[in-house]
Amino acid sequence: MRIFDGKKLLFATHNAGKVAEMRALLAPWGIEVVSNADFGLPEPAETGTTFIENARIKAHAAAKATGLPALSDDSGIEVDALDGAPGVYTADWAETPNGRDFVKAMTRTWEECAAKGAALPYTARFRSTLVLAWPDGHDEVFDGKVEGQLVWPMRGTQGHGYDPMFQPDGYDITFGEMAPEEKNRISHRAYAFRKLTQALRG
Repeated sequence: MRIFDGKKLLFATHNAGKVAEMRALLAPWGIEVVSNADFGLPEPAETGTTFIENARIKAHAAAKATGLPALSDDSGIEVDALDGAPGVYTADWAETPNGRDFVKAMTRTWEECAAKGAALPYTARFRSTLVLAWPDGHDEVFDGKVEGQLVWPMRGTQGHGYDPMFQPDGYDITFGEMAPEEKNRISHRAYAFRKLTQALRG
């Protein structure tokens, strides 16, 4: 495994919520986290059909464009009643002509589960794949997941994306109701991040 020993890391996203999470996670290592927005980088087309393919596309595009090591995250929610959908297309379900609307996406998800006549609870999991890429083309991959179930109506205003409808196993509150510090301890991204820490200066 290649060790990252730099002081600045580009997080290849325009998602402010994800950037805030990663800055909090990397703070103990004294690593400065910058994002695609800081460099005015466009979002590359995510043409992959798996989380790892899309994460690699984003990380390598950012590393090549800036000359900095780049970290990317491709994540989503898999709903068992929907045969794993929306999965890698989680963000696509939220797309509208005016930007992403996750209330719309969550409503669609719940309604499609109900339309299929699936039995409650609607079990689901969040998955996260982190790819750390260097400008020379090398990369390392780290995966994480957290199991849980969907709840309705949505609860909480913390977090982002599907957080208000996802209740992790062992909890009676959603990610949307959870303090950021607690979510950052148990989330899918946190599990992937724990694997990533093995590449942070050994």
